[in-house]
Amino acid sequence: MTRLFIIRHGETLWNREKRAQGIQNIALTENGKLQGKYLAERLAKEKIDYIYSSDLSRAYKTAKIIGDNINKPVLILPELREMDFGLWEGLTIDDIKLKFRDHYNSWENSPHTVQIPQAETLIQVQERAMKSIMNIINKHKNKNIVLVSHGVTIKTIILGLLDIDLSNYRKIRQDNTAVNIIDYREDHWVLTQLNDTCHLANIK
Repeated sequence: MTRLFIIRHGETLWNREKRAQGIQNIALTENGKLQGKYLAERLAKEKIDYIYSSDLSRAYKTAKIIGDNINKPVLILPELREMDFGLWEGLTIDDIKLKFRDHYNSWENSPHTVQIPQAETLIQVQERAMKSIMNIINKHKNKNIVLVSHGVTIKTIILGLLDIDLSNYRKIRQDNTAVNIIDYREDHWVLTQLNDTCHLANIK
């Protein structure tokens, strides 16, 4: 059985400020590093064979905390990076609502159909991420693989692996350092854990 641990990066300042990060390199906060520490301790109980990460620093630093704790190298996979949010990047939700009202309303109601100015679409994100993940799966059969990525990208991956339409994008939540576990059993994928942050229970 192949098991994927699909994990969102730790907290950044822009997460706190509710800004669209996209492909910008925003550092982890001290709280984000602490989240990574607790996450690493949780994953130490698993038999992890490989760790892959987005090339954006917030994901890579989260993955590195895990890797250092279990003595595994982090392999960079640019295809796991976050959706390029184009002209929205750096803006708060309130800014976006004010400056891009129509696009924002579409993003809220039918995100799988919207084209944010100068941005990727959800299907483009899903296609690039899924292609790279299938290559990894074929390369590392019957292994336990950690993939550290980003909220939007992770949602498209989960929907893609489970063969669920992207119109369901808003029905999935992803918190910082959330763990999602998906197993490949015989000829199908099984979701065994979703948005699990129990390792953060002791963080005040």
